Amino acid sequence: MYVATKGGERAIGAAHAWLDETRRGDPALPELTAAQVEAQLGLAVDRVMAEGSCHDRGLAALAVKQSRGDLIEAAFLLRAYRTTLPRFGASLPLDTNAMALHRRISATYKDLPGGQVLGSTFDYTHRLLDFSLAAAGGSRQTPPEAAASAEPTPRVTEMLAREGLMQREASSEAEPGDLTREPLSFPADRPLRLQALARGDEGFLLSLGYSSQRGYGNNHPFVGEIRMGEVAVEFVPPELGFAIDLGDITVTECQMVNQFKGSRTEPPQFTRGYGLVFGHGERKAMSMALVDRTLRAAELGEDATAPSQQQEFVLSHCDNVEATGFVEHLKLPHYVDFQSELENVRTMRASVQQSPLPPGGEGWVRGSAPQDQPEPTT
Repeated sequence: MYVATKGGERAIGAAHAWLDETRRGDPALPELTAAQVEAQLGLAVDRVMAEGSCHDRGLAALAVKQSRGDLIEAAFLLRAYRTTLPRFGASLPLDTNAMALHRRISATYKDLPGGQVLGSTFDYTHRLLDFSLAAAGGSRQTPPEAAASAEPTPRVTEMLAREGLMQREASSEAEPGDLTREPLSFPADRPLRLQALARGDEGFLLSLGYSSQRGYGNNHPFVGEIRMGEVAVEFVPPELGFAIDLGDITVTECQMVNQFKGSRTEPPQFTRGYGLVFGHGERKAMSMALVDRTLRAAELGEDATAPSQQQEFVLSHCDNVEATGFVEHLKLPHYVDFQSELENVRTMRASVQQSPLPPGGEGWVRGSAPQDQPEPTT
């Protein structure tokens, strides 16, 4: 925090008091609780968990309330709190094949084993304001219920791989890097890239993914599958030596199917882009999968010329906590820096004003400001 004088401390204290008042809003209205945020603003909570890199719905809801709905500020708050927590170890890889599905869709096959599960989505709404929601109590439809299906739900990408049409990705027993423990370095391997993208800013990744579809990356895939639901988190305590179930969390997974022309060593086939995020975050998971695939350009022998294909550009700028800090620090005091720049500009102006003008020179006249130019007329 920048505190130049004692007067600055008093002003900052007053600013905090004003923040409390504006956060509370009209005292005649009931105060919004963190529990209400968690229950009714679930997508905001899920985004904060993903970008805050901490799966705790209660804490994310509190951060949304504290930040007055500024989701980047909320992610900042949650990320900062996360750094204070002890770390006991790493869980086993999530088995998303065994996901208890809330939603599962594919844009590549209409009829697939296990079926399409539309679930809760904005995809088929008319995007018209529902003024009934402004009334007390609002409107609520009772959704129909059906018995859960026991039919297996194999991945679309696995179905293609069995035919030899989808590139199989080699598994590795090597311990992946940990972005929360070591600073990012380049070149970054795919596990580190996926970690950075998973907690990257949704809007930034969305723009990059969109750019890759518009020709800046040659990436126009099909959604092989999106699945959202509950997965078990398992952990192996060293003193026990076997896995225990810590509980279930909600995640969204997306696998994009991209065409690949082949190379000297591999035949033409499909390749995939992958995205996995906390909570219900389909836009983020899709954007992540798009960017993951563009970042594989060099690995697949493709030309890497677009911004979304440059891993140093993408990974160095996708973290909204870092980006926010660097941009917003500009509004904090820079008095000394500016005085130095001011003296530098004054010195340059004095030097220019004392030098003779070149033949036919216009604009600067000794001892004066640049001459005003008449505005063009039409």
